[in-house]
Amino acid sequence: MLATDVWKVFGSGDTAVTALRGVSLAIATGAFTAIMGPSGSGKSTLMHCLAGLDRATSGEIQIGRVRITGLKDQGLTRIRRDQVGFIFQQFNLLPTLSAGENILLPLAIAGRRPDPAWYDEVIDAVGLGDRLRHRPSQLSGGQQQRVACARALVGRPDVIFADEPTGNLDSAAGAEVLGLLRRSVREFGQTIVMVTHDPVAAANVDRVVFLSDGALVDELSAPTPDTVLDRLRGLSTSGAGVR
Repeated sequence: MLATDVWKVFGSGDTAVTALRGVSLAIATGAFTAIMGPSGSGKSTLMHCLAGLDRATSGEIQIGRVRITGLKDQGLTRIRRDQVGFIFQQFNLLPTLSAGENILLPLAIAGRRPDPAWYDEVIDAVGLGDRLRHRPSQLSGGQQQRVACARALVGRPDVIFADEPTGNLDSAAGAEVLGLLRRSVREFGQTIVMVTHDPVAAANVDRVVFLSDGALVDELSAPTPDTVLDRLRGLSTSGAGVR
C-alpha cells in the first residue's frame, strides 16, 4: 500500500483547516503498522483517506494495484467491500444477528460465499466456535471484538484498518485482541494498519509511524512501550499537534 504527497483540507478560505500535509507512506505487505501522534495530529483522517472512507484533497493512494484517489463512489464502494477490512473501537455488530451471521455479513452483502476451509481457520483462530449462535448482547466486550476481527479476516482483504481496536476493552481483553491481530499477521500474512494512542498496543506492531500537525515526522521499528512513549512525549513537548 502506498500514499504519495497526501493532503486533506477541510473547509475553504479563512475557515480552512489542513488536517494532512503532504504525507507519503509505504505500508509493507504482511506487516503490522501503527499510526500514532498527539490528539488532533491527523491519525484518524489519514486512516480514513487510506481506507477510502474519505477523499484526500490531493495526492495519490494505492491499495494493491488499484489507485483509489480519483475513483468514483461506485469504485470506492467496491474497494471497501472487496479489498479492505475494518475493525472499529465500537465493534459495530448488528444486535439482531448472531456472531456467525455478523462475521459473514459483508460477504453476504457482496453476494460472495465464504471459503469453507478458510472460514473454519478464522473461527479457530478467534476461538469462537462455541459462540457463533450467540448474539452480541450475550458476548463479552473481548468476544465481540473477536467477532469483529473474524468479520474483517474472513473476506481475505488486502489490508485491514483497525481504529483504536482495544479502546473499549479492559487490559486482559485488549491483550487478547492484539495477540489475535499479531497472529493474523504472522500466520496468515495479513496486512494491518492500526490507529492507537496506547504505547502498550503499539508495542505489538512491526513499525510505528508518528504524525504531528498533519505531517509524518518520525517512525520506529520493533517498538517497545517505553520507546513509543518517549517519542510521543517528544512530539507533545514540541508544541505540535494542534489540529
